[in-house]
This record gives sequence, structure tokens and C-alpha cells, in this order.
Amino acid sequence: MNLPTELKYTKEHEWVRVEGDVAYIGITDHAQKELGDIVYVDIDTLDKEVAQNEVFGTVEAVKTVSDLFSPITGTVLEVNAHLDGSPESVNSDPYGDGWMIKMSVANTSELEGLLTAEAYGELIGA
Repeated sequence: MNLPTELKYTKEHEWVRVEGDVAYIGITDHAQKELGDIVYVDIDTLDKEVAQNEVFGTVEAVKTVSDLFSPITGTVLEVNAHLDGSPESVNSDPYGDGWMIKMSVANTSELEGLLTAEAYGELIGA
């Protein structure tokens, strides 16, 4: 199981990578494998403030649709253009080109409550 140690994780299977005062957010390799091939990503929160644990979008796989929950509070600054119409990068590179949103970090203390790679690995039995 691919679990980069520099990332933070949530129990809802999102990951966070902080670079300065912005965070990149996506779904974990475990989540995309559990969902199956993701065929569509819908994110309508661009330029909106999203609270921690609030839904910022959805992913659609062949058999299901799942909500995406924000691991932190902040404003959605950018939606990954790679996802528009062809979200293959979520399936093939969830921690790289498959990131979903870039958002401002409103409260850095929220990051401390997220899971480490080791703790997330224990959660999913990796």
C-alpha cells in the first residue's frame, strides 16, 4: 500500500500535503482502490470557504458516488484541471497528479488532529 509519510490523512480517506500556507488535498490510494475506477469528479466549491469535515465535492466510480470531506478549514483556491472530464490521474497517481483541490490553510492547529501515515495504515489494515 502506498502511504507517503510526508502527508496527513483522515479517517474518511483523504490526504493533505501542506506547502507553505496552502494545502493540496486528494483521496488516498486505498480509497480509489476500494471505489474502483473513478470516472467523474465534481467539485463546485472553487473560491468558497469550506469548513473542516464539510463536503467539498464528490467522486463517481462505476458503481457508486462518494462525498469528499475537507480535512481542514480554508478557501478552495484551485481545482485540479487534470480532473476535468478525465480523472484517470486519480486512479493512477492519487498522491501526485491526482490531487483534487488546492486550498488555503485557515487554522494550522487542525493539521495536528489528522492521522500520520502509520496511524492511517493501522486504520485500513495496511
